Amino acid sequence: MQASISLSATSHSSPAIARSDRSVEFINTNALKPVNLRFCGLRREALGFCALKRSGSRSAVLSGRRSSSRELSASLSQNGVSSKGFDYDLVIIGAGVGGHGAALHAVEKGMKTGIIEGDVVGGTCVNRGCVPSKALLAVSGRMREFQNEHHLKALGLQVSSAGYDRKGVADHANNLASKIRSNLTNSMKALGVDILTGVGTILGPQKVKYGKVGFSDNIITAKDIIIATGSVPFVPKGIEVDGKTVITSDHALKLESVPDWIAIVGSGYIGLEFSDVYTALGSEVTFIEALDQLMPGFDPEIGKLAQRVLINPRKIDYHTGVFASKITPAKDGKPVTIELIDAKTKEPKDTLEVDAALIATGRAPFTKGLGLENINVETQRGFVPVDERMRVIDKNGNLVPHVYCIGDANGKMMLAHAASAQGISVVEQVGGKDHVLNHLSIPAACFTHPEISMVGLTEPQAREKGEKEGFEVSVAKTSFKANTKALAENEGEGLAKLIYRPDNGEILGVHIFGLHAADLIHEASNAIALGTRIQDIRLAVHAHPTLSEVLDELFKSAKVSSVSSPIREPVAV
Repeated sequence: MQASISLSATSHSSPAIARSDRSVEFINTNALKPVNLRFCGLRREALGFCALKRSGSRSAVLSGRRSSSRELSASLSQNGVSSKGFDYDLVIIGAGVGGHGAALHAVEKGMKTGIIEGDVVGGTCVNRGCVPSKALLAVSGRMREFQNEHHLKALGLQVSSAGYDRKGVADHANNLASKIRSNLTNSMKALGVDILTGVGTILGPQKVKYGKVGFSDNIITAKDIIIATGSVPFVPKGIEVDGKTVITSDHALKLESVPDWIAIVGSGYIGLEFSDVYTALGSEVTFIEALDQLMPGFDPEIGKLAQRVLINPRKIDYHTGVFASKITPAKDGKPVTIELIDAKTKEPKDTLEVDAALIATGRAPFTKGLGLENINVETQRGFVPVDERMRVIDKNGNLVPHVYCIGDANGKMMLAHAASAQGISVVEQVGGKDHVLNHLSIPAACFTHPEISMVGLTEPQAREKGEKEGFEVSVAKTSFKANTKALAENEGEGLAKLIYRPDNGEILGVHIFGLHAADLIHEASNAIALGTRIQDIRLAVHAHPTLSEVLDELFKSAKVSSVSSPIREPVAV
C-alpha cells in the first residue's frame, strides 16, 4: 500500500537489531541473468553501464557492451575458485550497505566472496535507517505543501484540507524497505556471492565461524576478512525504552502512533528529520539538547538559518544545555516523565510530562561477540580501531594481517555511503592496488524540508586549520532567492556557502540549505575528491534554469588569486 493522503479541492534496547535466531542456512547461487546490481548509491559498472570511450559508430557501442558482458561472466565464473588453501578470497561479516558494496566489488575483481549475516540483508540503512525514513519524509514533504496555504496560493492552487492514513504511511515505509532489501539480496545472489546466514565470529587469523545458538557452527577460512557489523541506537543511562511511549529511531520508523506531544532527545540528523515528520503529521515537538545550541554538528551559519526555517515557525520548542537524566515510559494513565538536569552543573532544571519521547542521541557500534580477543584486538568505546586504510589495529598498536573494518563499526564516518566507499577501498587494496579514501570528500545530508547538505570542513574548522598551517581562508555565499528554478517552485529560502583557500583555489568545504540540497552537494564533493580547483570548476557549464546554477554562481563568486600554488594531494582522515 502506498502512503495515503486525502485531498478535497475547492474553488536503546533494540530487538530489531538482535542477531538472527533462524536456522543456519547456506545459499550459493550462480545465476547469470542480469539484474539491478547496485543500490543505495553504489556503482553500476558490474553490468557494463560505465561510460564508454567516444566513438562515432554504433558497432563500437555494441562491442563495448559485449566486452562488458564477457568481463561480468568472467567474474561470475571466478567466484567459484578461491585462493589456494582458503575457502574464500574474502569473507565479510555483515550484509549492510557497506558489506554489500564490498561484496559486489570483490566479485567484479574475480574474488570468491562470502558474506555472513545474522539478522537481515540491508543492515541499518535499508531496514531501520535511511531507506524507511526517506519514505516517511516524502510523506511529510507533501503534507507540508498541502498545508501551506500561502505557498499554494502563490502557485494558483486551492486545497481546502489535507489528511493522511497513518497505516498507509507506515506501509509505504515498510514496503520500500522490503523492496530494497530484496533488491540487495538478489543482486548478491545473481553475482554468485555466497550468503551465509548466522552470527559471524573471528576464531583467529583468516578463520571465521558462523551459526546460531543451539546449532552446530560452520568454520570457514578466508584470505581476507572485513568486519561490517554496523551500529545500533545509543540509549544513555537513566532512560527506559519500552518501544511504545519511549522509543528509538528503530521503533519510530514503524510509525505505530503519532503522539500529540513528543520530546526528541538530540537535535542532530536523526532528531531533525523526525521533527520534520512528526510536525507535518500534527504533533508538537520539544527538543532536548545537551549542548548550548541546536544542531551542533552543522556549520554555525547554516544551523542558524535552518533553525529560523525548520524550528521557529513550527510547533517546536526546545531546551538546550540540559541532559535528560531519567525518562520513564507512560504507565497506568500517567504520561512519559522526563527529568532534566543542567549539562554542566548537573543540578536539577525541570521535569517534563509528554505523550512520548524519541531517543535520538546517536548510534553505538555493534561489535560484541565478534571474537576480537582471538586476534588481540580491544575496542575503543566499542569501535574497532583501524588505520587510514581500514586495517584493524591490535591492542599493542600493530596491524592485524588480513583483517579490515568498515562502516559504523570503526566510527570514522557513520554514514551508509561512507561504509560502502570504505568497503570498495578495502577490496581495491586486497586486490593489489593501494587506495586511501579521503573522508573529507564524503558528503552528508539531512532530509528535512528544505534539506541541509555538507561536505568538507565547517567555517570554524577551516579557520582553525588555516591558523595552524599558515594559510588564509575565504568564504563565498549565494542565495536561492537569485535562482530562477527555485523561484519558479516558490522555494527561494536557502543559502549555499563555499569555504576555500584564496591563494590556490582549494575547496575546503561546501554547505547548502535549500531545495534539493542533498542532490546539489555532489558537484562539490566530487570536486574535493578529484582535487579540482575553483579556477577550473567555475568554467563548467550548467543547464538553465536549474538549481545547479546555485553552485555555479557560488564558484564564480569566489575570489581566487591569479597566481595559484598547487593543491596538495587529498589527505585521508
